[in-house]
Amino acid sequence: MGVVSFHNNCLTYHTFWFMCLFPGCNECIGMLQGPYSSLDRDRPLIRLPFTSFTVGTVLLPLTGLIACLFTSLIYHFEDSTFTHCHVSNYLPSISSAISRVPERYIWRCCIGLHSAPRYLIAVTYFNFYRSRFAKRLLELLLSVLVLLCSLAENTGLLLLTYVASTETYNVHKNGFVVFISSSLLHMLITCRLWHVIRRHYVNPEEMTSYRWKVRLFLFNVSCCLAAAYFFRRHNKYCEAGVYTLFAFFEYLVVFSNMAFHMTAFWDFGSKEVIVATPPEDKRY
Repeated sequence: MGVVSFHNNCLTYHTFWFMCLFPGCNECIGMLQGPYSSLDRDRPLIRLPFTSFTVGTVLLPLTGLIACLFTSLIYHFEDSTFTHCHVSNYLPSISSAISRVPERYIWRCCIGLHSAPRYLIAVTYFNFYRSRFAKRLLELLLSVLVLLCSLAENTGLLLLTYVASTETYNVHKNGFVVFISSSLLHMLITCRLWHVIRRHYVNPEEMTSYRWKVRLFLFNVSCCLAAAYFFRRHNKYCEAGVYTLFAFFEYLVVFSNMAFHMTAFWDFGSKEVIVATPPEDKRY
């Protein structure tokens, strides 16, 4: 007898031999094959464009933050804008806006839901860089470092989210420092890696992604410096409205950070997130 090969849309090994022994028992063959064909078993359970996955991931903290800010301004204006200086302020800081009820639960829900996809995207970028820089040791090391920064950034965000400034201030502050420092380092190294990619690969989407990464990184750094300046000035001189400027630039820091992560829209525009059954072992 010749060699028989079995593919995804063919009969299984056991069904083939059953047909040889009992060629007229079609009902028994159907029972052996089961209610699902091999094609049905191999069909992906979830298939989602990476662009939709990225947009959904970024929209969670964006809508959560906007909802918290508006809720604080409408229902908790006096409490959320109060500082130790006892001067007039018109915008709450993000830490103040997410520390009260129900803002606290809105923000925690959104950040909790978005954190798992963020870890997945971080690993996706690492695999992407590893394939691009397989023979470049320096870029491979930077790829590992950018992965660690991305993981630290997301972990710091979770820490400052679930430990409010009104609960344990030092823990919240340390989470904020980890988030900001790892975020800036992550963006810096990412721009360096994409500068190398730009020199060796010609792709319109990648060029667009690189340009926006650099713009958003520079904008983010500028906003961080402005926010730090107004925060220090508020604590030193207690001038009216200065804390409002700090809060405004703090918003821009977070929004530009979200926009930076949105550039994955161009980086993986043709990719998909798929949950599927692993292919069965083939027997001959």
